[in-house]
Amino acid sequence: MRICFVGDIVALPGKRAVESILPGFLKDNQIDICIANAENSAGGLGVSSKIADSLFDKGVDCITLGNHAFSNFEFIKTAGRDSRIIRPANVNEDWPGFDYTIVEKGDMRLGVINLEGQVDITPTGCDPYKKADRLMEEIKNKGVKAVFIDFHAEATSEKAAFAYHCAGKASVVVGTHTHVQTADERILRDYTGFITDAGMSGCIESVIGMDIDCSLRRLRDKLPGRYEAAMGEAFMCGIIAEVDKDGRCTSIKRFCEYE
Repeated sequence: MRICFVGDIVALPGKRAVESILPGFLKDNQIDICIANAENSAGGLGVSSKIADSLFDKGVDCITLGNHAFSNFEFIKTAGRDSRIIRPANVNEDWPGFDYTIVEKGDMRLGVINLEGQVDITPTGCDPYKKADRLMEEIKNKGVKAVFIDFHAEATSEKAAFAYHCAGKASVVVGTHTHVQTADERILRDYTGFITDAGMSGCIESVIGMDIDCSLRRLRDKLPGRYEAAMGEAFMCGIIAEVDKDGRCTSIKRFCEYE
């Protein structure tokens, strides 16, 4: 199967870019299953049911989230209604929603897991290694051979360590959260596709999707100020991975498509 993963969708520009680019992109690249991280899609923080429905209409099959999963309070009430939307499985057992989902398209089945790191991220996730092992075992016990993991983490070292832990077990491990696409896509131990960060889908002229002046006020001038999403032309970043019938990743490549 050919899997497309769309990196962190940030605010209106990211949502607009994905909605305009994605349908043709999926067709042109013969994509079977599409996953998108939408934890920043609602004004830069969180996701809403309306945005999720719009992304599903454009060809997304599964939405993953991250540390801002519930920053949009409306989503707390609806998190458990749609199994196509999953939040980090290892943060708090009281979080509403789903630990994982199984995407079924024709005769293809793909388990999708969302986990969060423990280094320099708030709220801090619990042990992602044991949780990944338990969830992968649960998925594979259902006869699903291919497993895709969105690992939402800050530290590049933690992302690499986690990917090596999953090497030979997960089909693909994709890092998210830092919004900057890395140039290290590769296949670990001849089985697991990996990239440290898939990048973001958002405003080009920005500080990882946020307004430049607001970011400079906080970082350069050391003055308080609320982050605001940047507005302007945008791009859509992510990866395409090919997985064989045994769950082994045979190819992974990154992409960046501009409006």
